[in-house]
Amino acid sequence: MMEILAKAPVEPVGDVTYATAEGLLGSVWLLVAIPLVSAAVLLLLGRRADRWGHWLGVASVGVAFLLGLTYFFQLRGLENRSVELSLWDFIAVGDLRVDFGLLFDPLAAVFVLLITGVGSLIHLYAVEYMAHDPGRRRFFAYFNLFVAAMLLLVLGNNYVMLFFGWEGVGLASYLLISFWYVRPAAATAGKKAFLMNRVGDAGLLIGIFIMFATLGTTQYDEVFTGVGSLTATTVLLLGLLLLLGAAGKSGQFPLQAWLPDAMEGPTPVSALIHAATMVTAGVYLIARSNPIFSANSTLQLIVVSVGALTLLLGAIIGMAKDDIKRVLAWSTVSQIGYMFLGVGLGGAAYALAIVHLLAHGFFKANMFLGAGSVMHGMKDQVDIRRFGGLAKYMKITWLTFMAGWLAIIGLPPFSGFFSKEPIIVAAFERDDWTAWLFGMAALLGAGLTAFYMTRLFVLTFHGPARWTEEIDHPHESPKLMTIPLILLAVGSIGAGALMVGPVPEWLEATAGLGGGSEAAHETVLSHLAITILSIGVTVLGAGLAWFLFRRGTATEPQPAGVLVTAARKNLYTDAVNETVFEKPGIFLTRALVYLDNRGIDGLVNALAAGVGGGSGRLRRLQTGFVRSYATSILAGALLVVAAFLAVEAGWLV
Repeated sequence: MMEILAKAPVEPVGDVTYATAEGLLGSVWLLVAIPLVSAAVLLLLGRRADRWGHWLGVASVGVAFLLGLTYFFQLRGLENRSVELSLWDFIAVGDLRVDFGLLFDPLAAVFVLLITGVGSLIHLYAVEYMAHDPGRRRFFAYFNLFVAAMLLLVLGNNYVMLFFGWEGVGLASYLLISFWYVRPAAATAGKKAFLMNRVGDAGLLIGIFIMFATLGTTQYDEVFTGVGSLTATTVLLLGLLLLLGAAGKSGQFPLQAWLPDAMEGPTPVSALIHAATMVTAGVYLIARSNPIFSANSTLQLIVVSVGALTLLLGAIIGMAKDDIKRVLAWSTVSQIGYMFLGVGLGGAAYALAIVHLLAHGFFKANMFLGAGSVMHGMKDQVDIRRFGGLAKYMKITWLTFMAGWLAIIGLPPFSGFFSKEPIIVAAFERDDWTAWLFGMAALLGAGLTAFYMTRLFVLTFHGPARWTEEIDHPHESPKLMTIPLILLAVGSIGAGALMVGPVPEWLEATAGLGGGSEAAHETVLSHLAITILSIGVTVLGAGLAWFLFRRGTATEPQPAGVLVTAARKNLYTDAVNETVFEKPGIFLTRALVYLDNRGIDGLVNALAAGVGGGSGRLRRLQTGFVRSYATSILAGALLVVAAFLAVEAGWLV
């Protein structure tokens, strides 16, 4: 039944190879099917799968990773580096034709390896982390559903398929964030994530409608070919709607508030959402849609501005948080901001953003799972002011967390340096005055990242112990939790070696990434000067944090200045959202309910009451007595005679 489409190759997407259905790459659909079937089995079998369901969940993602790795090497052997499969006609209504199809090219391959590779380690970690939870089998069902939806998102060959994966990720994230739904905070966080994502999803959906209305298609190659025929206003509107969807999924300004609250879910959920899957979806959408964004310089400027603003906002707020998971959450907001900065810069910076995304997948998953290990040894406490001295008791967690810390602050030779520093250089390469603006914003973000991540590391593992009374002896986590930490730490260190020099050859072939059509501009500072500045501000930020917190900190909140107070309140972004959107929305809803109850329903009810009351009064005239009826007839006859007489007398005209 499966047919391999043979379409003409299109420049923005790259040449497409259509292998035979019997070929290995003809089974790419298994990447989505395996975790999806696993999720269905775990949900349908119910408690009968409790004893072994978690291992099925781990195995399905592990097999998907091995298949993805195999397909990756097969893809490298093809001359055109792209395979497109059409499984069946999904929608055929009027002029609308949508394939249920998959596109496997270098960009998709990179995301597949990240999702399944890092995801399989998180799954393995979760086996032990959730060992005593009665809902562990259900948890792994949701986990597999999440992975399947994310794989469909990155493998779909058109925007409709992407949207189905997009919505599947939103549903699975709601189920996972609110997994411990008996906790009011978890239930609220799940609803908050679901509703804020719906705002972005509405933008993406309207953008897809505009594609069909103006171009008559939602296929990637056909949309990108037709972008040149659209007006500048249409391209701008379409790009802004796609950006709204990307900002919602990736937690970028102004839709970032749900991301830190997602920490109410189990720690493996935090790692999966923040490192390898959900938050990278927005970056993928913009990278995949790069011909649209590259077609309008204003649109690119808006994307860069959103990225620069968000990376600073996340870093400033992260400096004031005391919850270990929320510090990491705000660091995710900031690091995704760097990726948006990269994809907004265009040209080769598109690929640089993907490189940083890969590095971030390793070190952020490493640190989130490390935070879970700390919580495991500290009876689920999360306040870094109540930690300290844990390096002595949790050596593996300490060493692996150190690798992630050095990677995220961007010190060479760790992976973060080779992925973040080129984005900073690219920001200084803009050919107008904004080069200084965005370049300095990226540099400042690097210094702030070094400060608050060093604060987190020092207060957690060094200095005097500040434990609460119930903590008598912190302990290292079991092997099923430390083995993934070790592997991710190796990735946090070793991934840098893969990123030295030019953009990797296998990424250059990605859908318009890895060079672009734009000519390189002279930087306002030399590359060497920018590198020295980047390392300098990183060392300065880390050194300042080490000096301030090496001896610990107060265990209770202390009076703070205006900026720290604002950072503790998320720079009042929640208050702004509440004032501008939530309260007017509530007022409008109540007004509409009142109008409906007292206006529309009131009118209908008044009409019904009038008809009922009037008929009741008329009914009283029917007494059943002949004399009453005779009197009525006589009165009527007298009125008629009186009317005739009045007309004859000229009283009535």
